[in-house]
Amino acid sequence: MKSGSAILLAVALALVTPGVANATGTIVGGHAATQTYSFMVSLQNSNGHFCGASLIRPNWVVTARHCVQSTRATSVQARVGSTSVNQAGTVTAGSRIITHEKADIALMQLAQPVSEQPIPIATSSGRSGTPTRLLGWGQTCPARACGQPPTTLQELDTRLVADSGCEDIDGRTEICTDNPDGRSGACYGDSGGPQVTRVSGRWELIGATSRAGNSSENCATGPSIYTDVPALNGWIKAQIG
Repeated sequence: MKSGSAILLAVALALVTPGVANATGTIVGGHAATQTYSFMVSLQNSNGHFCGASLIRPNWVVTARHCVQSTRATSVQARVGSTSVNQAGTVTAGSRIITHEKADIALMQLAQPVSEQPIPIATSSGRSGTPTRLLGWGQTCPARACGQPPTTLQELDTRLVADSGCEDIDGRTEICTDNPDGRSGACYGDSGGPQVTRVSGRWELIGATSRAGNSSENCATGPSIYTDVPALNGWIKAQIG
C-alpha cells in the first residue's frame, strides 16, 4: 500500500500552480532537450500543461492514471512531438480514457491519428544500473510552486536502482530510479511523462513518471517511482491491440 505522503505527492505532481490548471513545472537538475522526441506528449486543458504522456500508437498515448482519472477525455488536448509546451507539433483532442484498476497507468485515445513516430515499448524495464532518460516540462526547483516552469522540454539522464531504494514500491509494476547527485529528478508537472532507455540505437519506453520514492514533499530528495510500462504491456495490448 502506498503511504499517504506518497499518494499526495503523486497527485501534486499533477496539481495546480499559479495561473495553470494542473501541474506545470520541469525536471530538477536537468537541461533543455538535446533533440526532438516525436513521441513526447504534453497533456493540456484550458489552463495549459498538466501532465506528460508518451505516444505508443498513432492514436493512443500512455500516461499516469492519477493524471487523468475522473477527467473527460474531450476536455484534454494532446500536443505531440514538440520540445515547446505551447508551439509546434501536432495538437489533437482526446476521445477516450482507459485507466488501470490498480497500477498508476492510463491510456488516452486521440480523436485522430497523428503523423509523429510512436515509441516502442521495451521488452523489459531492465536491471538495476540500466541507464535511462527522463523527459518533461515539470518544475526545475524542488519546492512546490517555487518558480515558473519552463516552456522548453527538459531531459535528465539517470539510471535504475534496486527497488529497496524506494519506499512503498510494488516491484511487480513499478521501477525505482536514482536521483543523480542526490538533487536531480522529476518534479511537479512531470507526472505521466516518459522514462526511456536506448536499445540498439533507438529510444524505447520503460516508465511513466508516477511519484516520489520517499515521504518528502520536495522533489529530487531521493529516488523516484515510475510505472513499469513493459510489465503492463499485456494490459495495454488487451485494451488497444
